[in-house]
Amino acid sequence: MVNEQSTDDGAVDFTLRPAERDDVHAIAELYVETRQQAIGLMPPPIHSAAEDREFFGRVIDGPAEMWVAEEVNGPQPVAVAFLVIEGDWLNSLYVRPGWTSQGIGTALLDFVKAARPGGFALWVFESNTAARRFYERHGLVAVRRTDGSGNEERAPDLHMLWPGRDPIPALRDAIDQVDRELARLLEIRSGLTAQVQPHKTGDLRGPAPRDPAREAEIVASMAPYAPRLGSGRLAVIMQAVIAESLDAVESETNREHHAKPSQ
Repeated sequence: MVNEQSTDDGAVDFTLRPAERDDVHAIAELYVETRQQAIGLMPPPIHSAAEDREFFGRVIDGPAEMWVAEEVNGPQPVAVAFLVIEGDWLNSLYVRPGWTSQGIGTALLDFVKAARPGGFALWVFESNTAARRFYERHGLVAVRRTDGSGNEERAPDLHMLWPGRDPIPALRDAIDQVDRELARLLEIRSGLTAQVQPHKTGDLRGPAPRDPAREAEIVASMAPYAPRLGSGRLAVIMQAVIAESLDAVESETNREHHAKPSQ
């Protein structure tokens, strides 16, 4: 996941370099400190410090790029932030507490933009309003919300996208991905509609009559997940989905009936 609570109003001198195996302990320590300080904005950590060190050890040995930012003006370099990029995903961006609001988060995000000019995506907890504002301020847009069932913390999160320097191809690609998933879900829903009809009618002669009360319940249950559309537009969409699903059931039933040999 990604965390950045900085407003980046000031500036600090630091260097950004590829992380090495010897950096794993410092990076894990920074991660643990940041997550502990962010409880409330982010869910409490669910792994021990030792497990976190083991995890970042696997990351640095894997295909992802890990970068560490160090403040070098003191007697010893101090790790103040790190990031992890894998493919077109920004998997981690953490700034150590006490070092935010100094331009570090912005500088690291600008580095990722330069490294991925075609765009990149990330996940951020829905509750992490500071991080969401930070990313929105830097041109990222939320393209999907989940209930958290896909992350370890089981906390709602947002899929955010920086569409790159030429945003239309990246945004169209994101739309295409959503449309393919939507088609898959519509096919599943249509199949379930076919399965429920015999239980409603008591036979296989065709779909049962429409149930306005049930359809209103469906729209009401969906509305919190689609605030931009709202209940009215969802109702129109679902009327079409249900009507076409029932029509598909009837067409399939008729085909099966005509395909049966005469007795």
